[in-house]
Amino acid sequence: MEAYSIFKDLAIIIVAAKIFGIIARKCKAPQVVGEIIAGLVIGPCMLGLVDQTDFLLQMAEIGVVLLMFSAGLETDLKELLKTGPIAFLIACAGVFIPLVGGTLLYMGFYGASPWGSEEFYKAVFMGTIMTATSVSITVQSLREMGRLKGKVGTTILSAAIIDDVIGIIVLTFVIGFKTPDSKPVDVIISTVLFFVFAIVVGYVCYKVFKWVDAKYPHTRRIPIAGLALCFALAYIAEEFFGIADITGAYVAGIILCSIKDSEYIAEKMDINSYMLFGPVFFASIGLKTNIDNIDSSIIAFSIAFVIVALIAKIIGCGLVAKICKFSWGDSLKVGVGMMTRGEVALIVSQKGLSVGLLSPVYFTAVILLIIVSSICTPIILKVLYAKHGEAEPA
Repeated sequence: MEAYSIFKDLAIIIVAAKIFGIIARKCKAPQVVGEIIAGLVIGPCMLGLVDQTDFLLQMAEIGVVLLMFSAGLETDLKELLKTGPIAFLIACAGVFIPLVGGTLLYMGFYGASPWGSEEFYKAVFMGTIMTATSVSITVQSLREMGRLKGKVGTTILSAAIIDDVIGIIVLTFVIGFKTPDSKPVDVIISTVLFFVFAIVVGYVCYKVFKWVDAKYPHTRRIPIAGLALCFALAYIAEEFFGIADITGAYVAGIILCSIKDSEYIAEKMDINSYMLFGPVFFASIGLKTNIDNIDSSIIAFSIAFVIVALIAKIIGCGLVAKICKFSWGDSLKVGVGMMTRGEVALIVSQKGLSVGLLSPVYFTAVILLIIVSSICTPIILKVLYAKHGEAEPA
């Protein structure tokens, strides 16, 4: 492929994402729904105008990192600390219920297997895929509705971040039992060390940025340095601690959310995200879809997989939110907000493919789950907020 053909792909993605985004907005749906559908239309699934390439995958990765950095910048740190314990409980339920649900679903279709057998680990891995939560789509939807800074939005965001950390630990445990090279204890230690590192380095960076912000307020050097911090922590999280890069990016946003120019930094980040990286990321979800080689049994399993995955998150997260004294309306928002799957589910699935825990044929179910949850979640959230307004927990 000629190097300059990437410009054709980007032009098609940007125009299609904008057109379908406008259509979605006219239909009272969040713009991200249109951008995902745009990827479906221009991708291999329908018109075949754009193929998924390594370049587009990398662009999409930058897009989700920027989105999570912006989410961190817009987070109310006091509210985050206040909802932290509740978010942890919600995240635990959001991992446990889907893990059990996915395991039982696989066994229901293909029969129960003895503990420790190859098929048993494959069943558990199906549940592991369901544990992943992709907060990026929910974040974008809440931002569009102006609800990200509320208690519900902050709880969803916090729980999703914790959910991914727990999910990574679960993934490592499953792989650890399957392959002797992986050591689950090492991952737990690495996770703890990352957050210790984030607290220490975060405090130092906060002090430095606060001093620079006071000396050179509202200057472009502040968002430039902030972007560098975002990319640095995203890299460090993945490379040295084995934590998802989006977690590092979110931590970078949290570090800077309390300085005076945090909104100014977020404004500059939005330009990059809105113009290029955001549309590429959301369209890439549709571009990954290919409906070749699908038979009736895979369709049946995929449909059941999607239903169980969505309901498990709503029940697990929603009920814990209700136990934590959220109203029924807000509990449902939390459950729905946690049911999206995206890049983390893909990462988990690809890891399963590489170690032999997931057959390529089941990747269709994962893609279908990502598409359905990505499209349904923003729409349902908008309906719930329109119906239940600003109700908050007692």
